[in-house]
Amino acid sequence: MDIATLLGFVLGLSLIVWSMAHNGIAGLALFLHGPAAAVVCGGSFAAILIHFPLHNVKDLVKVILKNFLHKVPPPQEEIERIISYANLARRDGLLALESKLQEVKDPFFAKGVQLVIDGFAAETVKDIMILDAEVEKQRHSVGKKMLEQLGTFAPAFGMVETLIGLVQMLSNLSDPSKIGAGMAGALVGTFYGAFLANMVFLPLAGKLDIRAKEEYQRRELVIEGIAAIQSGEKPQLIKERLKGFLSPGARKAIPA
Repeated sequence: MDIATLLGFVLGLSLIVWSMAHNGIAGLALFLHGPAAAVVCGGSFAAILIHFPLHNVKDLVKVILKNFLHKVPPPQEEIERIISYANLARRDGLLALESKLQEVKDPFFAKGVQLVIDGFAAETVKDIMILDAEVEKQRHSVGKKMLEQLGTFAPAFGMVETLIGLVQMLSNLSDPSKIGAGMAGALVGTFYGAFLANMVFLPLAGKLDIRAKEEYQRRELVIEGIAAIQSGEKPQLIKERLKGFLSPGARKAIPA
């Protein structure tokens, strides 16, 4: 689980609830408005259904959960694994890598190793894995786009709910004592939209973008490593090449 995402939500929600209850717990009831929640949440989801194909929308929950549950392995760990496989292949031959397949939990890495075992040329292995990485990158970009669109739609539907409340309030001004409560209720929709956009959807889109870039960089590292193993390059040369994917500080953590 990504601790930063969880801490961010807990901290942000705590501050907002504290502010809402600043005048007492009863003040929280002012922000509970069923119609406003229905218009903002339901309207945003309806707009997403119009904007994106259904098969993309069905993956939206997986996209959101990815921000919490997905953990990208450190690149140093991948480099050490690639070097160990390169040593094994150089000592016992490429077929010896078959004994390592069960240890590989990443399907992308496992596919690359299997292609090497099957005897495909290094360029062919590289082309196949690049295609898989590009398709995965495209899928992540669609998820990010959905969250960004939700961040755009939520405030808009919040304003729609506010306008609905204002129309209802202004249509009946016979009782001035109800104007304040009506105005407060109308503004709740704007609050819901702003909260969901800036506390949920847009931050999640940003986190998903960072995760996708980290994942794609790791894919590039794996592709280079697997192709180098198939080409029969020396493990030390492979290590020095893969260090190019690391920051100067991280390179020092790779054992000599």
